Formats: sequence, C-alpha cells, structure tokens
Amino acid sequence: MSSVDVAVLVGAALAIAGLAWYFFAPRRAQAASVNDGVQRIQITIHGGYSPNVVQVRQGIPVEIEFDRQETGDCTSRVVFPDLHLSAALPAFQRTTVRFKPQHAGSFGFACGMNMIHGTLIVTPNGQAAESPEHETPQTTSDYASSDVADQPAAAEIEAAQAEDRRAEIADLTRRVVIGAVLTAPVLYAVMAEPLGARWVPMILLNHWLQLALITPVMFYVGWPIHRTGWLALAHRSADMNSLITLGTLAAYGYSLLVTVASAALPAEVRDVYFEAVGVILTLIMLGRLLEARAKAGTGEAIRALLGLQARTARVLRDGTETEIPVDEVVVDDEILIRPGEKIPVDATVLSGQSAVDESMVTGESMPVTKRTGDTVIGATVNTTGSLRVRAAKVGADTMLAQIIRMVQQAQASRAPIQRLADAISAYFVPVVIAIAIATFAVWFVAGPTPTLTQALVSAVAVLIIACPCALGLATPLSIMVGTGKGARAGILIRSAEALETAHKLDTIVLDKTGTITAGKPALTDIHVTGTVAENELLMLVAAAEADSEHPIASAVVAGARDRDISIPSVTAFDSITGKGVRATVAGLTVLVGTATLLAENGIETAELERIGADLAAAGKTPILAAVDSHPAGVIGVADTVKDDSVAAIAALRKLGLQVVMMTGDNARTAAAIARQVGVERVLAEVLPEHKAGEIRRLQAEGRRVGMVGDGINDAPALAQADVGLAIGTGTDVAIEAADITLISGSLAGVVTTIRLSRATMRNIRQNLFFALIYNAIGIPLAAGVLYPLLGLRLSPMIAAGAMALSSLSVVGNANRLRGYRFEPLPPLRSSTIEPLVEIGAAQHEAAAGHARG
Repeated sequence: MSSVDVAVLVGAALAIAGLAWYFFAPRRAQAASVNDGVQRIQITIHGGYSPNVVQVRQGIPVEIEFDRQETGDCTSRVVFPDLHLSAALPAFQRTTVRFKPQHAGSFGFACGMNMIHGTLIVTPNGQAAESPEHETPQTTSDYASSDVADQPAAAEIEAAQAEDRRAEIADLTRRVVIGAVLTAPVLYAVMAEPLGARWVPMILLNHWLQLALITPVMFYVGWPIHRTGWLALAHRSADMNSLITLGTLAAYGYSLLVTVASAALPAEVRDVYFEAVGVILTLIMLGRLLEARAKAGTGEAIRALLGLQARTARVLRDGTETEIPVDEVVVDDEILIRPGEKIPVDATVLSGQSAVDESMVTGESMPVTKRTGDTVIGATVNTTGSLRVRAAKVGADTMLAQIIRMVQQAQASRAPIQRLADAISAYFVPVVIAIAIATFAVWFVAGPTPTLTQALVSAVAVLIIACPCALGLATPLSIMVGTGKGARAGILIRSAEALETAHKLDTIVLDKTGTITAGKPALTDIHVTGTVAENELLMLVAAAEADSEHPIASAVVAGARDRDISIPSVTAFDSITGKGVRATVAGLTVLVGTATLLAENGIETAELERIGADLAAAGKTPILAAVDSHPAGVIGVADTVKDDSVAAIAALRKLGLQVVMMTGDNARTAAAIARQVGVERVLAEVLPEHKAGEIRRLQAEGRRVGMVGDGINDAPALAQADVGLAIGTGTDVAIEAADITLISGSLAGVVTTIRLSRATMRNIRQNLFFALIYNAIGIPLAAGVLYPLLGLRLSPMIAAGAMALSSLSVVGNANRLRGYRFEPLPPLRSSTIEPLVEIGAAQHEAAAGHARG
C-alpha cells in the first residue's frame, strides 16, 4: 500500500468523523424574546429553517413569524404535527403562527412534504434548554387553541397554492426541455459507438463542446437542486438535493479539470463525465416534473370541498330580493332557494318543502325531505321545491368550513408509523455521504485501474442513487389522500393517528340509543282484542295522548298522522301520574296506560298483559288501552333500529371485529335488540357515568376498542376508547370528544372507516417497502459490492434513472388510493345469533354489595 493510499484512507476516516460532528453535534437553540407577555421569534425559510431549533417557555403565548424567501411546493406549508397545527406560507411573505404551549418537551415541525425539519423546545419557566436530542415529546391534546394570523380564506389559500403549482410545473417543464436538448448530442456521442453506431460526428466528442453544452444544464437546469442542496448543507442538514449536488459537482468538476488541464494528467484518467452530469440532472428534473403533476392530485379533496360552496345567495332585505356573494351573508338573513340551486349557508327552513341532496356532505345518496323547522346544510343541493330559510351559521362556522378545517388538521398530523420513516431519514443522508466517501477510498486503494476515475464514478453513483425523498413522502401523501377520501364519503378523521389506529381495532362498542337505533320512539305494533277496529283504536289512543309531551305519547300521535288518521279533540282529560290517562273522545271513555290503571277500573287485563309481555320481550314498550270499560288492545312503541344497522353490524363482523352493544336497558330488552340486529355480546344496565369504565374493562382484556356514540353521556367513553367515532347527528360534545365523526349518522360509516383505514395503512406500508427496499438494494449496488463476484458496476446515469423512479413509485402508489372504491353493505340476512348478555360491571358490583348486606 502506497503512501497515497494511506493518505486517502486517513483522509476518508477524518472526513467521516467530521461529517458526524457536523450533522449530529448538539445545536444551540435560539430563544424567543418576550414582549408584552408574548414570546416572539422569526424563522427564515430559505432552503431550510433558520434557526431550525427554537426555544420558548411553557404557558406563555407564542408568536412565530415565518419569513418565506422562496417558492416551491415543499415549504408552502409548515406543519406542527404534535400540536395539530398547520399554516399555509405564501412565497415571499411573512406569516405569523400563534399558539400557547401547555407542556414542556421537544416538538418537531416540518414542511408540508416532510422534507425540511425544525425543532420547537418548550421549557418549564426559568429553565434553559438542552439539545433537542435529550428532550422527550409530550402529549399535546390539551394545547391551547392555535390560530394563524392574517391567514386568507381557505379558497384563497388553495388558489394561491394552485398558482404556485402551475408556475412550478411550467418552470420544471422548461428546464427539462432545455436539459434534454443540450444533453442529447453529448449522450449520443458517448453512447453511440459502444451501441454499434457507424457514424459519430467527431465534433461531438470534443471535450470543449461537451463542456459548452453541459454547463447550462449544470447551472441552469440543475439550479433548483443545487440551491436547495447547498442551503440544506449550510443549515447542518442534508436531503436528496444535497446528494445530487455533491455527486454532479464531483463529476462536473473532475470533467472540467480533465478538459482544461488534460496534459497535466496521466492518459488513463482523462475520461470526462459530462454526459452523466447532463443525464442525471435532466432525469431528476423530469422525475420532479412528473412528481409535481402527480402530487397535485393528492390534495384534490380540499379542492373538491371548496368547489362545493355556493358562490352567491338570494337574500331578502327590507322586503327586497337581492343576489349577493355568499361571503356577505350574515346570521338571520332570510334566503330564497329555488329548485336546483345550492344552499349557500347552514340555515333553518322558514317555509316550503323540498327534497335536499346531501350526498356531497353526508355521503348518503338518498335526498332528504326538508320541512319548516328543519336544518339545511350549506353546499347541499335543493332539488324539487322552493325553500325560504334563515341563515344560522355563515363563513367559518358552517359545516362545510368545519369539514375543510378538520381535513386540513388531519392532513397536518403525523401517523405513528411515520416516526419510523422520520427516524431513518434523520440519519439517512449523512450515512449515504459517509458510504460514498468510504466507497471512494476503497475503490481508490483496491479497485482496478484507473483507480481515481473508478473511485469517482462509484462514489458519484452512491450519492445519486440514494433517495431519502421517497422515505419522506411515503406516509404524508397516503394520509392526505386517505383523509380526503374519507371526507368525501362523509367521514371526518381528526388526525392521522386515528386513521392508523382504526385498522388495528378488534372490538367495536355501539351505544344502542341513537347509534344502532334511531334515538326516538316510534309506533311499531297495534294489537286489537275487542270490537274496536285497528285504525279507530289508534285514533282514540292518539287523541288521548295528544296533549302529552312524553316521547312515547308523541310517537303514538306521529304514527297516527303518518297513517293519515285525523285526530279528534278531547272533551275530558285526566292524567293519572305513573299509570296513564283517562279521556273522553268522540263520546267514548278511553283509558290508556298500564295494566294497573285498567285493573283499578275493573277491566280484565289478562289477554292484554300477555300481548304486552310479548312486546316487552321484543324490546318494545306496551301501551294498554280500554274503551268504554272493555279491553280494546295493545299498542307497541319502540326505539326503532336504523335501516342499515343490521347490514352494517354484519359487515363489521365479516371484517373480523367483535361487535358489542352497550345500553342502559335491562338485560331482557337489550337481548331482544341484540338478537334483532345480530350483536354477539351485550353490556346491559350500564349507567351513563359507567360507560367509560366499561371501555376500560374491555381494554384490560387486551382489546383495541372503538366506541361509537352520539350523546353527551357518551363523551367520556369516546375519549377513553382507542378510537372514538361520533355520530354526526348527535351532540357537539360527543363530536368534540371523538377522533372520527360520521356525518351521515349511519353505522355504514363505521364499516367504511375501518375499510379506509386498512386500505390507507396497506398503501403506506407498500410505500415504505418501496422506499426502504430500493435504498437497501440500490446503495450497495452503486458502491460496487457485486464487482468482485460478477464484475458488475452501476453507471451514475442508471442510478439517476432509478432514483427518479423510486420517488415516482411512491407518489404513484399513493395516488392509487384515489381510485379506492367503497363497497356497498351486504344484503340483509336474518340474524341467528344468540347474544351473550353481561350486566354492567358497576351494576353487578352494586348488586353483590346489596346481597352481602
């Protein structure tokens, strides 16, 4: 081994050590200044975040001003995934992000494409920060509400970003065309003879001509790569651009040296690599162009939601009908909506009746009939009749605006699986540079002659083929597409973590009332035992109950009206507390209520009680009736099962999930409902305050539990579950406590959520596989591990093509998710399941305590 070889090995070792220090040495955090009780700091975005480690104090409001001094899609948005905060950052503008940190710890932030990273260190008051590597992230679910100052409306942000995308695609197209035109002659000259071409113009083999053709490719076509790559290195970080910059600069610099001073070099090392530089940069830019076009499709959900909004509204002001922009509508404005028009804002119907198509918001295909007093949702379509409505929610308060915010929030969050990619990416580029240095040293010392050029080509191939970009994009693109697909199907996913966790669930707990059932009683049965006809009996009972506000009475009255039965007035009425009512209707004395009431009035109730017992066994509430002191019949009222509950529960079981029904009903009634809908396990007699405890009990069995509910009393259980799914027709409290909201109120949304979660996670795993396997195979091949065995080496040009294809494979695979279609529910089948009924643990313990007492 010569002294030169020793020097190269020592130099390589020192370079690798210096590299480790440069990239991984602790970095000093820049502290925010405090003025008027607010912590303020500015971060400049120019190829990276400067500073990229900032320190703030816990519990004091923070304002971070982002000064973005560049264009491009990557840094057009900043995302604080642990804070569930993101903000659009217009090019060459300053944007202020405000929030109040409640916990100490280290929290990462990144650009929208997860390529550029920074760290926010939150320290307890009065304590200095250590390096971010020593901080432990904390849960940030109770961070104070975050907002972004001076942010335009979502439509304006999307329009600006769309314009940026168009400008970027046009610029990339121009650079690719110029690169291809200038590189083609050089590539032909170098490759034609080895491929058997008979004639190659000698002028094309001239090094000076090749230098003249490739120099514009190096410094114009490749400028976006070089600029970003060097700036990333200057920020003590590195990305794919840094690797390409180092590789092409090495090849171009060596070729320039050979061209300018060829006489000073030995004959065996006078090869130039201008064609490699041209092909690498042109291919990389072509890959970026295709990637930019593909990525434009991943955000189509937000654009589609924005496109739903009506542009104008026809309002009545001072008795005059005026058409105004929808942004000018204010609460309590009266709005006229004609057939075929979009409803501009969330509103309450004042007059008129119409079928409204809500499919674009709820995912339900059947139009919903709206009458006076009903609520209509902005962006839905009025189909048949005219409506006069009063604006209830406008601007950022409408359901559509809230949907858009929730989708943006979910797309800004980070799935746990992404931490794997982030952990690898943090070390990836420095390790690749170290491998390239080691490759150069090994080839120089032990490779075939000419050793210098062989070493250079192998090191450049290693730098070019490595693709951290594919790793960075693997998760965010799939999450973006998946949450967007969910929103368009009426499923609002609050975070990427919820989307990921949903695919791991093995148990779904369904609150009975309002989830499996409609949540309000309805008339189900009329059993006549005397001479009074069925419709007459219903008319008499409805008249007797007409003045009652009890839900069961309301159900009877509503049932009579649905059958177009005219309800007469009552001439005498007496309410017997806890038993029922006595009324005189059309000259007849009517008793309605319990068996006790009828027995106290000397009426035989044996047959009525038998019918009532059968109804009770089926989970229904029996109402006994007598007319003129004779038993007349029994009316059944029940909280009816939703139309698709049976099919949805069957679909959940087919997906391998155990379905559990939780209810406050007694065991007999609960079993009847469970038998009807096909639920295999029932938790009965569970008091509202014990629902969360039942979820904990199931989790203690080792289960991953999803809870579906709609009421205020479900909120603690929704929060306790691994994934909480709120029925969108339920209370705001339940929706706020849940991870996922099903706008339509249908259990079919639970099935769709599980399927979507599984499809998205499958897509992410495929992306990570492509990215990891590609790099695991490509880098060793480029380094030359097969050369000693098979004599195979990888050309830098082939490496460039492979690198471009790796990113495209990830983007293309993520876009496949856009074509995912939601399967309809299976056809209804009669249930043959005999449910296992368990009494709520708290009730069981209470009963045991009484028994011991």
